[in-house]
Amino acid sequence: MSGRDPDRRRTLLDAADRVIRREGPEASMAAIAAEAGITKPILYRHFGDKSGLYQALANRHVRTVVDLLRQQFEQTGTDLRGRARSTITAYLDMIAANLSLYRFLFHRAGAEDSRTHSQMTAIVRSLGEELGEVIAAASEGLGPVRAQVLGHAFVGMVQATGDWWLEHPEVDRTEVVESLVGVIVAAMSSATASLR
Repeated sequence: MSGRDPDRRRTLLDAADRVIRREGPEASMAAIAAEAGITKPILYRHFGDKSGLYQALANRHVRTVVDLLRQQFEQTGTDLRGRARSTITAYLDMIAANLSLYRFLFHRAGAEDSRTHSQMTAIVRSLGEELGEVIAAASEGLGPVRAQVLGHAFVGMVQATGDWWLEHPEVDRTEVVESLVGVIVAAMSSATASLR
């Protein structure tokens, strides 16, 4: 079946990327099909349906983001402030550089398709869980529940602030990063101080 051909799928996803970057998050399936030189029904046949295309795009891009953020936060030999700063900077740089794709995946596709929304939510949740585990391991005596609460709070805060910042390009990225880092460091300091 042609829908199983990984090279063909890659070519079609490349076409989708080009259209979304060029036309923004409102890019149509018809425009994506035209870019690929096929009809819309053939495009859907390769991915099962529109949801399958959305999920293939999400898998392609979100895993890249997750891997980058994981590398940044797991840097050894760097204090919490430095790791938070490099992770948040990398995240904001990535969403700003891929604005149309970010808005397509996190806003349009998630709003139109419940499976894609569930997938994106699960990825954000897994980032919170991972960060909670890192916090628990790095903070002696901080219980696993408290570490998980902080991990999810930090991920949600950075994502929501990133969305706000994209709507306010006049705000300097460094100010946003340092404000977020300050909140994270203060929350961690408060959490560990309360254990003493």
